[in-house]
Amino acid sequence: MISIPVWPGRHTPLGAHFDGEATNFAVWSPDATGVAVCLFDEGGAETSLELTEHALGVWHGRLPGVGGGQRYGYRADGPWDPGQGHRFNPAKLLLDPYARAITGEFTFNPAVFGYDFDSPGSKDERDSAPFVPRSVVVTNQFDWEGDSHPRVALSDTVIYELHVKGFTRLHPDVPEHQRGTFAGLAQPAVLDYLVDLGVSSIELLPVHQFVSEPGLLQSGRTNYWGYNSIGFFAPHSGYASGDTVGGQVTEFKELVKALHSRGLEVILDVVYNHSAEGAPTGPTLSFRGLDDRGYYRHDARGNYADVTGVGNTLSVSQPQMLTLVMDSLRYWATEMHVDGFRFDLAPALARDGADVDLHSPFLSAVAQDPVLRHSKLIAEPWDATFEGYRVGDFPAPWCEWNDRFRDTVRDFWRTQSGGIRDLGNRLTGSSDLYADDGRLPYASVNFVTAHDGFTLRDLVSYNTKHNEANGENNRDGTDNNRSWNCGAEGETDDKVIVALRKQQIRNFLTTLLLSTGVPMLLAGDELGRSQRGNNNAFCQDNEISWIDWTGDDDWRDIHQFAKHLIGLRRAHPVLRQRHFFDGQPSREGGRKDLTWLHPVGREMTEQDWFDQRLNTVGLFLAGDAIRARGPRGEPFEDGSYLLWLHSGDAPVSITLPGSDFAPAYEIELSSDDGLAEAEAVRAQASFSLEARSAAVLHALPAT
Repeated sequence: MISIPVWPGRHTPLGAHFDGEATNFAVWSPDATGVAVCLFDEGGAETSLELTEHALGVWHGRLPGVGGGQRYGYRADGPWDPGQGHRFNPAKLLLDPYARAITGEFTFNPAVFGYDFDSPGSKDERDSAPFVPRSVVVTNQFDWEGDSHPRVALSDTVIYELHVKGFTRLHPDVPEHQRGTFAGLAQPAVLDYLVDLGVSSIELLPVHQFVSEPGLLQSGRTNYWGYNSIGFFAPHSGYASGDTVGGQVTEFKELVKALHSRGLEVILDVVYNHSAEGAPTGPTLSFRGLDDRGYYRHDARGNYADVTGVGNTLSVSQPQMLTLVMDSLRYWATEMHVDGFRFDLAPALARDGADVDLHSPFLSAVAQDPVLRHSKLIAEPWDATFEGYRVGDFPAPWCEWNDRFRDTVRDFWRTQSGGIRDLGNRLTGSSDLYADDGRLPYASVNFVTAHDGFTLRDLVSYNTKHNEANGENNRDGTDNNRSWNCGAEGETDDKVIVALRKQQIRNFLTTLLLSTGVPMLLAGDELGRSQRGNNNAFCQDNEISWIDWTGDDDWRDIHQFAKHLIGLRRAHPVLRQRHFFDGQPSREGGRKDLTWLHPVGREMTEQDWFDQRLNTVGLFLAGDAIRARGPRGEPFEDGSYLLWLHSGDAPVSITLPGSDFAPAYEIELSSDDGLAEAEAVRAQASFSLEARSAAVLHALPAT
């Protein structure tokens, strides 16, 4: 036991802050009768020091000689009355909710704890310290060397969703000790790949400190995705390449600086809707032991109110939890230089009382925040309840994951869409969802695949999920995949089926990357990555989830196709509209900004839109009608493009429109290899579009 005086210190800011002489500890626990800060040496020996000061709900004290790298935790004493939201238990070592770094693992020992880490009905007197992680005091010493946010306009944004570990765990050009880490992702070879692909913004699956659920640990599995946060200020220690305590903070900053140096934004997938403590039978790790009533939502009977499907819901409408979330967001945006956030199960954050309230304290706080208003804000606009599905409802300036785009595009290319009426909305920014409240097309984050579900290769290779490896007898994961295996379930040597699958992938990529809105590409889809039919690989920290960089060369042409599409989108504003189409010319004598074309060469009629047998449509995008502006405000002249999408199972004859659109066209690209090699075609000429194919034609100017 070491002797350290406890000075009064201050109740703000919350967390542990070193000033060069001492560290001030401040933790919110308004109903506790006592709180001790516990210091741990390298061998795990504990020194417990009572915090004697209690002001405005915060216990605080200042410890001289305690500095960076110090491991610590809290023990809070008080009433045990779960029905009233009091679960104080000094036997439980608690993480600091404001910890800037966390070290150590949550380990599950069934011989000690059984299945239930804590009993929900009685006080568990077993000391948790040997089995839980510790908070770490961090000093903010880092040279950003003039780093600045890339500030990519939403209309220019192409999001690339990736997992920090899975992206580089098998990368041959990343040093072995850095594979699967923040440092590995910052390696030049990785940055070169991302820049060459052409994406603008890297969306990282959760990097807040997370732990695995007891049930997973008991079965020998782990939570790979990381949607089980316990430290909202701490970069996940498992993604650090070094063994320095707290070194993950510096390593994450180095990653952000490296990505910014190449013009790439960093967007974090954040999980503020629930914590890793789970249901009341789950482990007490932090929030539950400090202020269960203040941090978690409860129903009228005092039970946990769960709209997330994982046992608890954080009460972001409560002042202290709201303060924590806002402090966390500002910390990542300022101290860590992050550019934006994707909010997991966002409606859970917008609940004020039992209902989703789009004028809730959380949304109101974000809207007026002088820091966050400059960040990209993306909602996953649903939670685990029926009333939590709020696609199209979030206020400006929020963007939303648009699952209507995903479902419609999947149905179209498997010929289950019943015509092209809904497809028309999705291709043009989903104005039916976003135009009514003044938002613009980039409010729609378009995607076909994401971490949750099939990869693009699996989407065209499996009719049903194959999640046996998850240990739940294939009961987990959605059955609503809207997939089509092209004639064989799983991998096959049939060259005809493989060719069709690759063509379908090119169709999906064309539709995604040339639709109006913000496209999001799942990492590895451009490389033909497969999860062997697993559509819920959250617990697969292995080759099922990791990207194989030395894999199937037969799929590498998909990478070049995706790269071509992204480059085409970037080079031509007509392919990334900033405003909704209105079907009108922007100037007298000009062409309409968008013309819908029937395969016979005429404009679509009202009746055509209700033709459930129609599976072919053309979009003529007039470059001289876009409302983009050059650097001096002058209209930006751009080329015109004609996009054809055909999901039918037989070839279709396409007649090009008259010369008032363009005198001739050249094939820019096509999912059909034969058409991609064709020469220029004249206005009103006909050509055959193969079954299940897409084509992009560049309109040639009059000579």
